Amino acid sequence: MKDSAVDRSEGFGERLLGLLLDRAQQMPPQLIAPLIAEEVARIGGREVSILLQDYGQELLVPLPGSKLRVGEPQPITDSPAGRAFLRMEVIEVPQADAVRMHLPLLDGSDEVGVMALTLDSVDDDDRRLLRRLSGLVADLLVTKSAYTDQFFQARRREPMSLAAEMQWSLLPPLSMSVPQVGVAGILEPAYNVAGDSFDYALNDNILHVAVVDAMGHDLEAATMATVAVGAYRHARRADISLAEKYAFMDQAIARQFGPEHFVTAQMMQLNVATGHLDWVNAGHPAPLLIRNHKVVRSLEGPTTLPVGFGGDQPRVSEHRLQRGDQLLCYTDGVIEEHEDGAELFGKEQLIRCVNRMGQIEEGVRAEVRWLSHTLKEERGGRTSDDATLFLIEWRGGATDHLAALD
Repeated sequence: MKDSAVDRSEGFGERLLGLLLDRAQQMPPQLIAPLIAEEVARIGGREVSILLQDYGQELLVPLPGSKLRVGEPQPITDSPAGRAFLRMEVIEVPQADAVRMHLPLLDGSDEVGVMALTLDSVDDDDRRLLRRLSGLVADLLVTKSAYTDQFFQARRREPMSLAAEMQWSLLPPLSMSVPQVGVAGILEPAYNVAGDSFDYALNDNILHVAVVDAMGHDLEAATMATVAVGAYRHARRADISLAEKYAFMDQAIARQFGPEHFVTAQMMQLNVATGHLDWVNAGHPAPLLIRNHKVVRSLEGPTTLPVGFGGDQPRVSEHRLQRGDQLLCYTDGVIEEHEDGAELFGKEQLIRCVNRMGQIEEGVRAEVRWLSHTLKEERGGRTSDDATLFLIEWRGGATDHLAALD
């Protein structure tokens, strides 16, 4: 029997969010943004913009659509919308007799972009409702993006190669954050990447990570990377050991491409409750261990042959992280770039840049973005080979999901 003392009536906020959700379920993708603008107008909001991050992670690009304000792209590094995006917090900009609000669009911990709107005035009830509304908007955009190209086209600022399009369609969200661990990755050149990729999954207390670099360039490298990541996911979901994952990927690449082709790989398993790390290095650059914003050392260990070369069963390396430790995985394109006739960029220059990364206070996603763009500037703006970064931060803490929310 229901407790008649419990108030189940709809409040204004619940009606607003519920109406948006009810109408959006069968709404075609092109009408989602106008529907959002219409619902925001119910609380007095106007000049609504939906800004999506471009693939180069440099701009927030307005989504076109009726009832939306479509202005110029906003720089992530120097705009109110960019600050909301990087900090994952609401930024309010007072205007003459109004307030311009910028709300991060968070799908879980992955950021889709920013929603901006203008209100005559803002109180705490408005802020609470708009934060919840922005979360629902992010979920709707992610859901609808699975069967439309419109959001992809808005984010694409340059022509994209077929190889790059294959890689972007393969990637998981670029960032993920829970109380115990955060991860973030970035690919360069964003519109022409071919053989680099990464994958991750958090299964109970184990974070699984793989970073791969397929030999060569263009479509063949992208195809090899796709097979390598597909084989890794298949093996990971079969819940087999790291050594067995290596063997499965090795056989898949060898059978499909023959003995002259290979993929380097870094495969890791991190227990987010204890900080215990296991990894297998298949011909890949050793990850950097970062503690208190400084590189402590490379996590060197026994390596096996790259995937596809039929290496022996690999030895699994182990390390226990301290709370706050970060691991930076990278591909060789990061350190092997050079101007014609000049020296390689090199690992030491990479470490110097990493040691400056501590000035970034917005978390792992902002850090890896800053590092990638800084490295590109240090290399003279050149990225002739794929250059991928993947950053892991272990925070420790409660592992029970409900306890973590307290």
